[in-house]
Amino acid sequence: MRYRQLTTGTLALGVILLIDVLRVWLPGIITIFGQAASTPAELMGAFALGWFVLALGAPAVVRRVGARPVVVVAAVVLALARLALTAAPGGRTQLWLATAGLLAGLVWLIGVAADTDRPVPGLALGFAVNAALHAVWDTVDVVWWGTWVAWLFSSVVVLLFLLGTAQPVARAGDGGARAWLLAGPALLLAGMVALSPALARTGMSYLFAGDGVAGSPLFGLAPVPVAVAAFLFTASTRPPRGWGRAYGPVALLVGALLFALDRGDLLIPAVLLTAVGLGACLALTDDDNRPNETAETEPTGAGSGTTSDVTSATAARRGYAVAIGMLVFALGAVGYYSAYDLGYPNAAVPVVVAGLVAVVAFTAQPVVQWLPGPFPPLRAAAAVTALALLAPVVADEVPVASNRDGPPERLTVVAYNIRMGFGLDGRFDLTGLTEVVERQRPDVVLLSEVDRAWLLNGGHDTLDVMADRLGMPYVFAPAADPVWGDAVLSRWPMDDARSLPLPAVGAPTGAQALGVTLDLSDGVRTAVVSTHLQPPPGQGPVVQARAVADFAIRYAAGRPLVVAGDMNTEPGDEAFEQFTAAGLVDALAAARPLATSPADDPREQIDHIFVSADLTPSDPVAPRSTASDHLPVAVTVTLPPR
Repeated sequence: MRYRQLTTGTLALGVILLIDVLRVWLPGIITIFGQAASTPAELMGAFALGWFVLALGAPAVVRRVGARPVVVVAAVVLALARLALTAAPGGRTQLWLATAGLLAGLVWLIGVAADTDRPVPGLALGFAVNAALHAVWDTVDVVWWGTWVAWLFSSVVVLLFLLGTAQPVARAGDGGARAWLLAGPALLLAGMVALSPALARTGMSYLFAGDGVAGSPLFGLAPVPVAVAAFLFTASTRPPRGWGRAYGPVALLVGALLFALDRGDLLIPAVLLTAVGLGACLALTDDDNRPNETAETEPTGAGSGTTSDVTSATAARRGYAVAIGMLVFALGAVGYYSAYDLGYPNAAVPVVVAGLVAVVAFTAQPVVQWLPGPFPPLRAAAAVTALALLAPVVADEVPVASNRDGPPERLTVVAYNIRMGFGLDGRFDLTGLTEVVERQRPDVVLLSEVDRAWLLNGGHDTLDVMADRLGMPYVFAPAADPVWGDAVLSRWPMDDARSLPLPAVGAPTGAQALGVTLDLSDGVRTAVVSTHLQPPPGQGPVVQARAVADFAIRYAAGRPLVVAGDMNTEPGDEAFEQFTAAGLVDALAAARPLATSPADDPREQIDHIFVSADLTPSDPVAPRSTASDHLPVAVTVTLPPR
């Protein structure tokens, strides 16, 4: 293998490992460092940003001791941390392992920048391969599997990365700082939009329901190979000349704007346009290097620092460029997602980051003599796309609901706030969630705090994966944005889905009420409403509770009715009484007090199931589990005689 190919491949492997660590570290800020939403958002933001600020000191270290020792030590720490995280230890051990891996990854990237003048091929390949694998894994990375397959895969990637790092590197030219500056912003836009399999599938799911709600899609991951192919091909081919160079920046800005509009029906064009634009923008910065005629044949010795062809100032410039770019990643991620805690508008964040990428790319020096990349663009794009094409085949499942023989006499209902899939120990624990739900043998499951693509939570499509494991189709309604909200899963067919946005009343996170109708065959139909009330600071969710109760009664139109979810109100509170005043019955009354939060020491009764008077509830229970910070609540309801 030529040195340029080796450098590119090793950079891609390191990027894959760093993204894997980020998918553990970012959720850990909320679920481990932040304790059940009691930790101030400002403190969590300071913790997150602090490590990226600390990495700004790495270029000075590289300049003093040389790039090679820094790269080797940081690579070993990154590799060991990534391998240790495969054990999914949970708790503070997991948080500090991920933090060590993150800081090592940042330092490694800065060290690599000192000796690499053409990072775009390696960065693009790393982003694309990681996205393809994330799709093939059904958006649940192997780091959470805990199986021999996870250990084998992780060990192979780590070994190849370390072997590549141990090899001598090619001599670098003087350019590359502009491309390195875009590493962080490109990582943010790729993870949030362009190369997010979960976002692509969520966008597809909106095409299968309509009226602002989403349903179980056919071939939900089908857009992923298209996005991967478009991104990798545009990133690795020569950009047009003249004003044709503007197509990438324009496509990127339009895609970011579509994403910022927070509309489910615009997610697919947002993904595809952002993928094309991001790849093209990276290609525009792949020209500010100068050919080094000896680069292919005269590697730098393994024990040397920066190469003799590159001044220490040039190496430092590239190092600071990548450090600043990664700080932009952190600021963008923290700024975008902390808005859901602090309540300020965040739609401008992806647009501003896309604008930064577009300006840096478009103002790059136009290509005079295009240098072929280390891998043939068409073949490289085809190979990674072929990997991504496995995702719609091996990862896409579509549970099918069907009428059984005649309407049932009873329905078992489960309501569960799943905290985006993360347990009290900070582990992504869909197995624990599905096991506690399955033990209740549910006919209908109502879920709160459903995350379908947030980069902050690891980019998982929690709902679709959980629906596959339960074998139940879903209907999803957005609350905070198109990928965060509430859902209903049912073994019976659902139709007439409607969502009502609830008054914000000062609460930063949005709320809604989702109504669906169960077709129990032979003309028997039951209405189900799923919600998650968000109280304003220091108050109860009275206004929202009244709105949900009114919506549910109107929606049911005299049919049997179930209303359930995380209500954030206790029995006897004014908000709780809005439901009983509307004629609904507390289905859990026979088991009171029935505390559901926090899951490890439940003291609050804030998760509820209400039913209409013609339904008879029995066997109410809140089974113990720490797969979320709430306990699920379950009840069996007997339908009225026909």
